[in-house]
Amino acid sequence: MKNFKLILVLFVIVLFSTSFIGKNPMALPTSLKITVLDQLGNAVEGAKVTLYRNSSDYEKSENAVAGPEKTNEKGQVTFKKLQAKSYYVEVKKGDKSNYGEAEQTGTLIKSRVNKVNIIID
Repeated sequence: MKNFKLILVLFVIVLFSTSFIGKNPMALPTSLKITVLDQLGNAVEGAKVTLYRNSSDYEKSENAVAGPEKTNEKGQVTFKKLQAKSYYVEVKKGDKSNYGEAEQTGTLIKSRVNKVNIIID
């Protein structure tokens, strides 16, 4: 009976350990939290934020990687499950946008919540 329990425990340990080989269940997804501000530093609620892979897609407003998503009351929007790379960001609200400024992020750090502030005018 002792041997059966020992074999059962070892089987369960092996079963669970092999299911996690090559995976890190504790790793966070790579995310980007964008805060949109006006020229006075106030949060902009309801701005549409879109991410693009490259400058060509950004300039044509096509092939978005994520979005558009609207900012919340704190002027924030978060994009999750991104690749650790640089993105082009388009922000619009009414006649205000970020064109010509803060268009590209730095390279995102993998498994982190990366943060960027963007001012629109």
